[in-house]
Amino acid sequence: MTIPTSAPPPLRVITTRPRPVNRLKAEIALVLITMVWGSTFIIVKNALDSIGPFVFIATRFWIAGLGLLGVGLAGRRKLTMSWALLREGGLTGVFLALAFATQTIGLQTTEAGKAAFITGLSVVLVPFFAAVGLRRPPARAVFLGVLLATLGLGLMTLNRDLTIVTGDVWVLACALGFALHILATGLFSSHHATLPFALMQLFTVALLNSVAALVLESHVLLLPLPLLPITLYMGLIATGAIYFTQSWAQQYTTSARTALIFVLEPVFAALFAVVIAAEQLEARQWLGGLLILIGMLVAELGKKDGG
Repeated sequence: MTIPTSAPPPLRVITTRPRPVNRLKAEIALVLITMVWGSTFIIVKNALDSIGPFVFIATRFWIAGLGLLGVGLAGRRKLTMSWALLREGGLTGVFLALAFATQTIGLQTTEAGKAAFITGLSVVLVPFFAAVGLRRPPARAVFLGVLLATLGLGLMTLNRDLTIVTGDVWVLACALGFALHILATGLFSSHHATLPFALMQLFTVALLNSVAALVLESHVLLLPLPLLPITLYMGLIATGAIYFTQSWAQQYTTSARTALIFVLEPVFAALFAVVIAAEQLEARQWLGGLLILIGMLVAELGKKDGG
């Protein structure tokens, strides 16, 4: 489906009255995204014990793309291609692929807690890039919320060992990738129908990781049968449904607020670890989670400042 450039964006709200309602729904959807992501830490950690990371990511995104494509065809959605969709959806997918690949490489040599903190620094990078590159500075309340959330993220994830290793540099590239993906989604999602824009991202990540798997993990390219249920969940729910939802939701809120909401991911991950794995959280981790929530509340109360 080639979308004429003169047509209004497919899901953009034209009038101002319904926008607050759509914004609330969109931000609730983004919170649900972080909840699903938080549930995947233990799943992915266990899965990578028996399969290469690039094979796992490629399989996950192929399942996500094909599943979402099947939903679209069943609903008789028009899915024809346009050069704008190839360019903008493909670029957004490249940023997402960059984030997943560098995070995977970095986790081989750095601690998970440090990796979570560095990845979460995308919450700082997004408003910075938006202010410098797109000339869209965040509202004061959002800026304060970002600072509080970053401090809370540090308390939740970091330990006393702050030595910089090679993996930390890779994970910093991952934070850059996620920041660019959030910005690109906010910039391009309103130009296209949600489904084809999400599909372009998913298939781009799947293709790039398939190439990486062929080059770096050619000894095992088939998914072990016991991992099939996990991979189906990761592909259909934690990837396909998630990135479709994000592509829709970011049409109604800012990239800075999206990044701030995504800092909730380690909070949900910690809660799932407590409930499922019976892990114990230290006082500083509870304080960190509280600061993240306060940061989000500060940003929420400051909506009238333009956040």
